[in-house]
Amino acid sequence: MKRILFAASECVPFIKTGGLADVCGALPKEFDKENWDVRVVIPNYSCIPEWFRNQMQYVTHFYMSTGPYIQNKYVGVLQYQFEGVTYYFIDNQEYFSGDKPYGDFRTDIEKFTFFDKAVLSMLPLIGFRPDLIHCHDWQTGLIPVYLKNEFQGDMFFWGIKTIMTIHNLKFQGVWDVKTMQGLTGFPKELFTPDKLEFKKDANMLKGGLVYADYITTVSDTYAYEIQTPEYGEGLDGLLSARHFDMQGIVNGIDYMNYNPAIDEKLYVNYDAETWRKKKALNKERLQQDLGLAVDKKKFMIGLVSRLTDQKGLDLINHVMEGIVDEHTQFVIIGTGEPQYENMFRHYAWKYPDRVSANICYNDDLARKLYAAADAFLMPSRFEPCGLTQLISFRHGTVPIVRETGGLKDTVIPYNEFENTGDGFSFRDYNADDMLYVINYAKHVYYDCKRQWNQMVDRGITKDFSWNASKFRYEGLYRYLLGE
Repeated sequence: MKRILFAASECVPFIKTGGLADVCGALPKEFDKENWDVRVVIPNYSCIPEWFRNQMQYVTHFYMSTGPYIQNKYVGVLQYQFEGVTYYFIDNQEYFSGDKPYGDFRTDIEKFTFFDKAVLSMLPLIGFRPDLIHCHDWQTGLIPVYLKNEFQGDMFFWGIKTIMTIHNLKFQGVWDVKTMQGLTGFPKELFTPDKLEFKKDANMLKGGLVYADYITTVSDTYAYEIQTPEYGEGLDGLLSARHFDMQGIVNGIDYMNYNPAIDEKLYVNYDAETWRKKKALNKERLQQDLGLAVDKKKFMIGLVSRLTDQKGLDLINHVMEGIVDEHTQFVIIGTGEPQYENMFRHYAWKYPDRVSANICYNDDLARKLYAAADAFLMPSRFEPCGLTQLISFRHGTVPIVRETGGLKDTVIPYNEFENTGDGFSFRDYNADDMLYVINYAKHVYYDCKRQWNQMVDRGITKDFSWNASKFRYEGLYRYLLGE
């Protein structure tokens, strides 16, 4: 029996701000329980729903110091079983109270330094010694550092392997060296350019990337891209140096959770056999509810996204007038930077029967949109994996994407000469190229309906469930554990 511990800052169904939470919630359930004991540890945020918090069981508590700035702090350990997986919650009200999981950056740096040491410190006390700790993003970057340094004095920790998974390299946990020394208790030898030092500051993610036994990221193309200056966020040199210990594994989605045949949130359920008749009924109902012109012949484009620079929204702004012609509707769901929220509000005011701007995050509405839309737009500047295009395929909705990261790995561009492909893509970060591809998609939708339907058929039967990716993780775990 191999024992694996996932360490992360968020996890579905307890707390979620992004795709990281979906991965940590869905992947551990996929492993065969006879051979794998996969458990998860996250902070015990007070914003986790009361229903879950009331069911957590106390396991143990202790007091812990990290550096001079974090002295003699309470660490509680709670436990909860959910869908066959054991979850641990690190409890400390000073660090994990509040109405959202992240706050100001200096506080986040401190609380995740505390969390990382607490994860290792709890292990001997809860009677679980993992063979491997799978760390996710910068918030857990110090776990491999503590493990290979301070904790090597205890035989219990000898031989535990670590993997560092990069979900988004843009976020790294960078702060000044003096503060980080005070928080972590690390000796100054660790704050050198070949270890934690980064442009004269200290970098938590870099620490994890230096000390982990292996690095993964969430798509093959992103693994290649982050070794280049354009996408490497200053760490491309380190990642290039470690490229033999690194691979990309595309994320999956939970195929039971996103299943248009049984999802109660949809207006009308359908599957790969019945979508031709029933999918358009979802479109008409959504048009009605959002106050758009009700007409199943309109080409409906969906966008569910954080409204940030990363997502390519400046390209949309350049050519929005060209996108929303009289045959097209555009439905946006998301929150983010005020300039983009206001941009979409403006177009919704200007074209009330064509554009619907829902400046919120609403899972029910998002699911209705996946089922209603004909196409989903993802013009990202960079995209480590992307889940939106995978959810679109599942709902028989055609992705229109920029060829970057996981979008390039998962969407096969339509080829009219061979009648192959399951989406549309453009390569350069350019608004005119994007508009050209959107118009080409409309042309296929209206003038080559049979080919469009065959493209939908190919997408809706693709398998991006976790079942496919879990075999690659199993292989990697076995390799690291010397099998």
